[in-house]
Amino acid sequence: MKETFTSELDRIDRNILRALQEDGRLSNADLAKKVNVSAPTCHRRTQRLFEEGYIAGVRAQVAPQAVGLGAVVMVGVVLDRSTPESFAAFEQAVSGLPFVLDCNLVAGDFDYLMKIRVRDMSDFNRLHGQTLIALPGVRQTRTFFVIKEVKDNAPLPF
Repeated sequence: MKETFTSELDRIDRNILRALQEDGRLSNADLAKKVNVSAPTCHRRTQRLFEEGYIAGVRAQVAPQAVGLGAVVMVGVVLDRSTPESFAAFEQAVSGLPFVLDCNLVAGDFDYLMKIRVRDMSDFNRLHGQTLIALPGVRQTRTFFVIKEVKDNAPLPF
């Protein structure tokens, strides 16, 4: 991802971004109609938004239940040391775990907060015992099983 952000976003750029967040499968012609510009103008602007890093990528949103990953677990992690080296070792290890959807360094009771998708509680129990507590520097974890996803992967508000 190229993060240059060399130009300001105008109304048309914002409309293109909103429309693509809503439906990334729009054809250029349909997108152009939706934002009220010509197809060549829309294509040029969309390409520029990609090149300047405003659009990081386009991907399908897979239904978790359909692929057997219906349980969401939030895990707070406390490391045994607060050093750049311990943070780097933990972050590198977590980056390679496909079941970890999000991992954020946070302020507060935890060092990191992770969002994990698994089949069920027993699947999580196995991952926790074999993988999570063995990550570099982990002193403590706190687990929260999500009962209901009220809002997930919402579009950015701009």
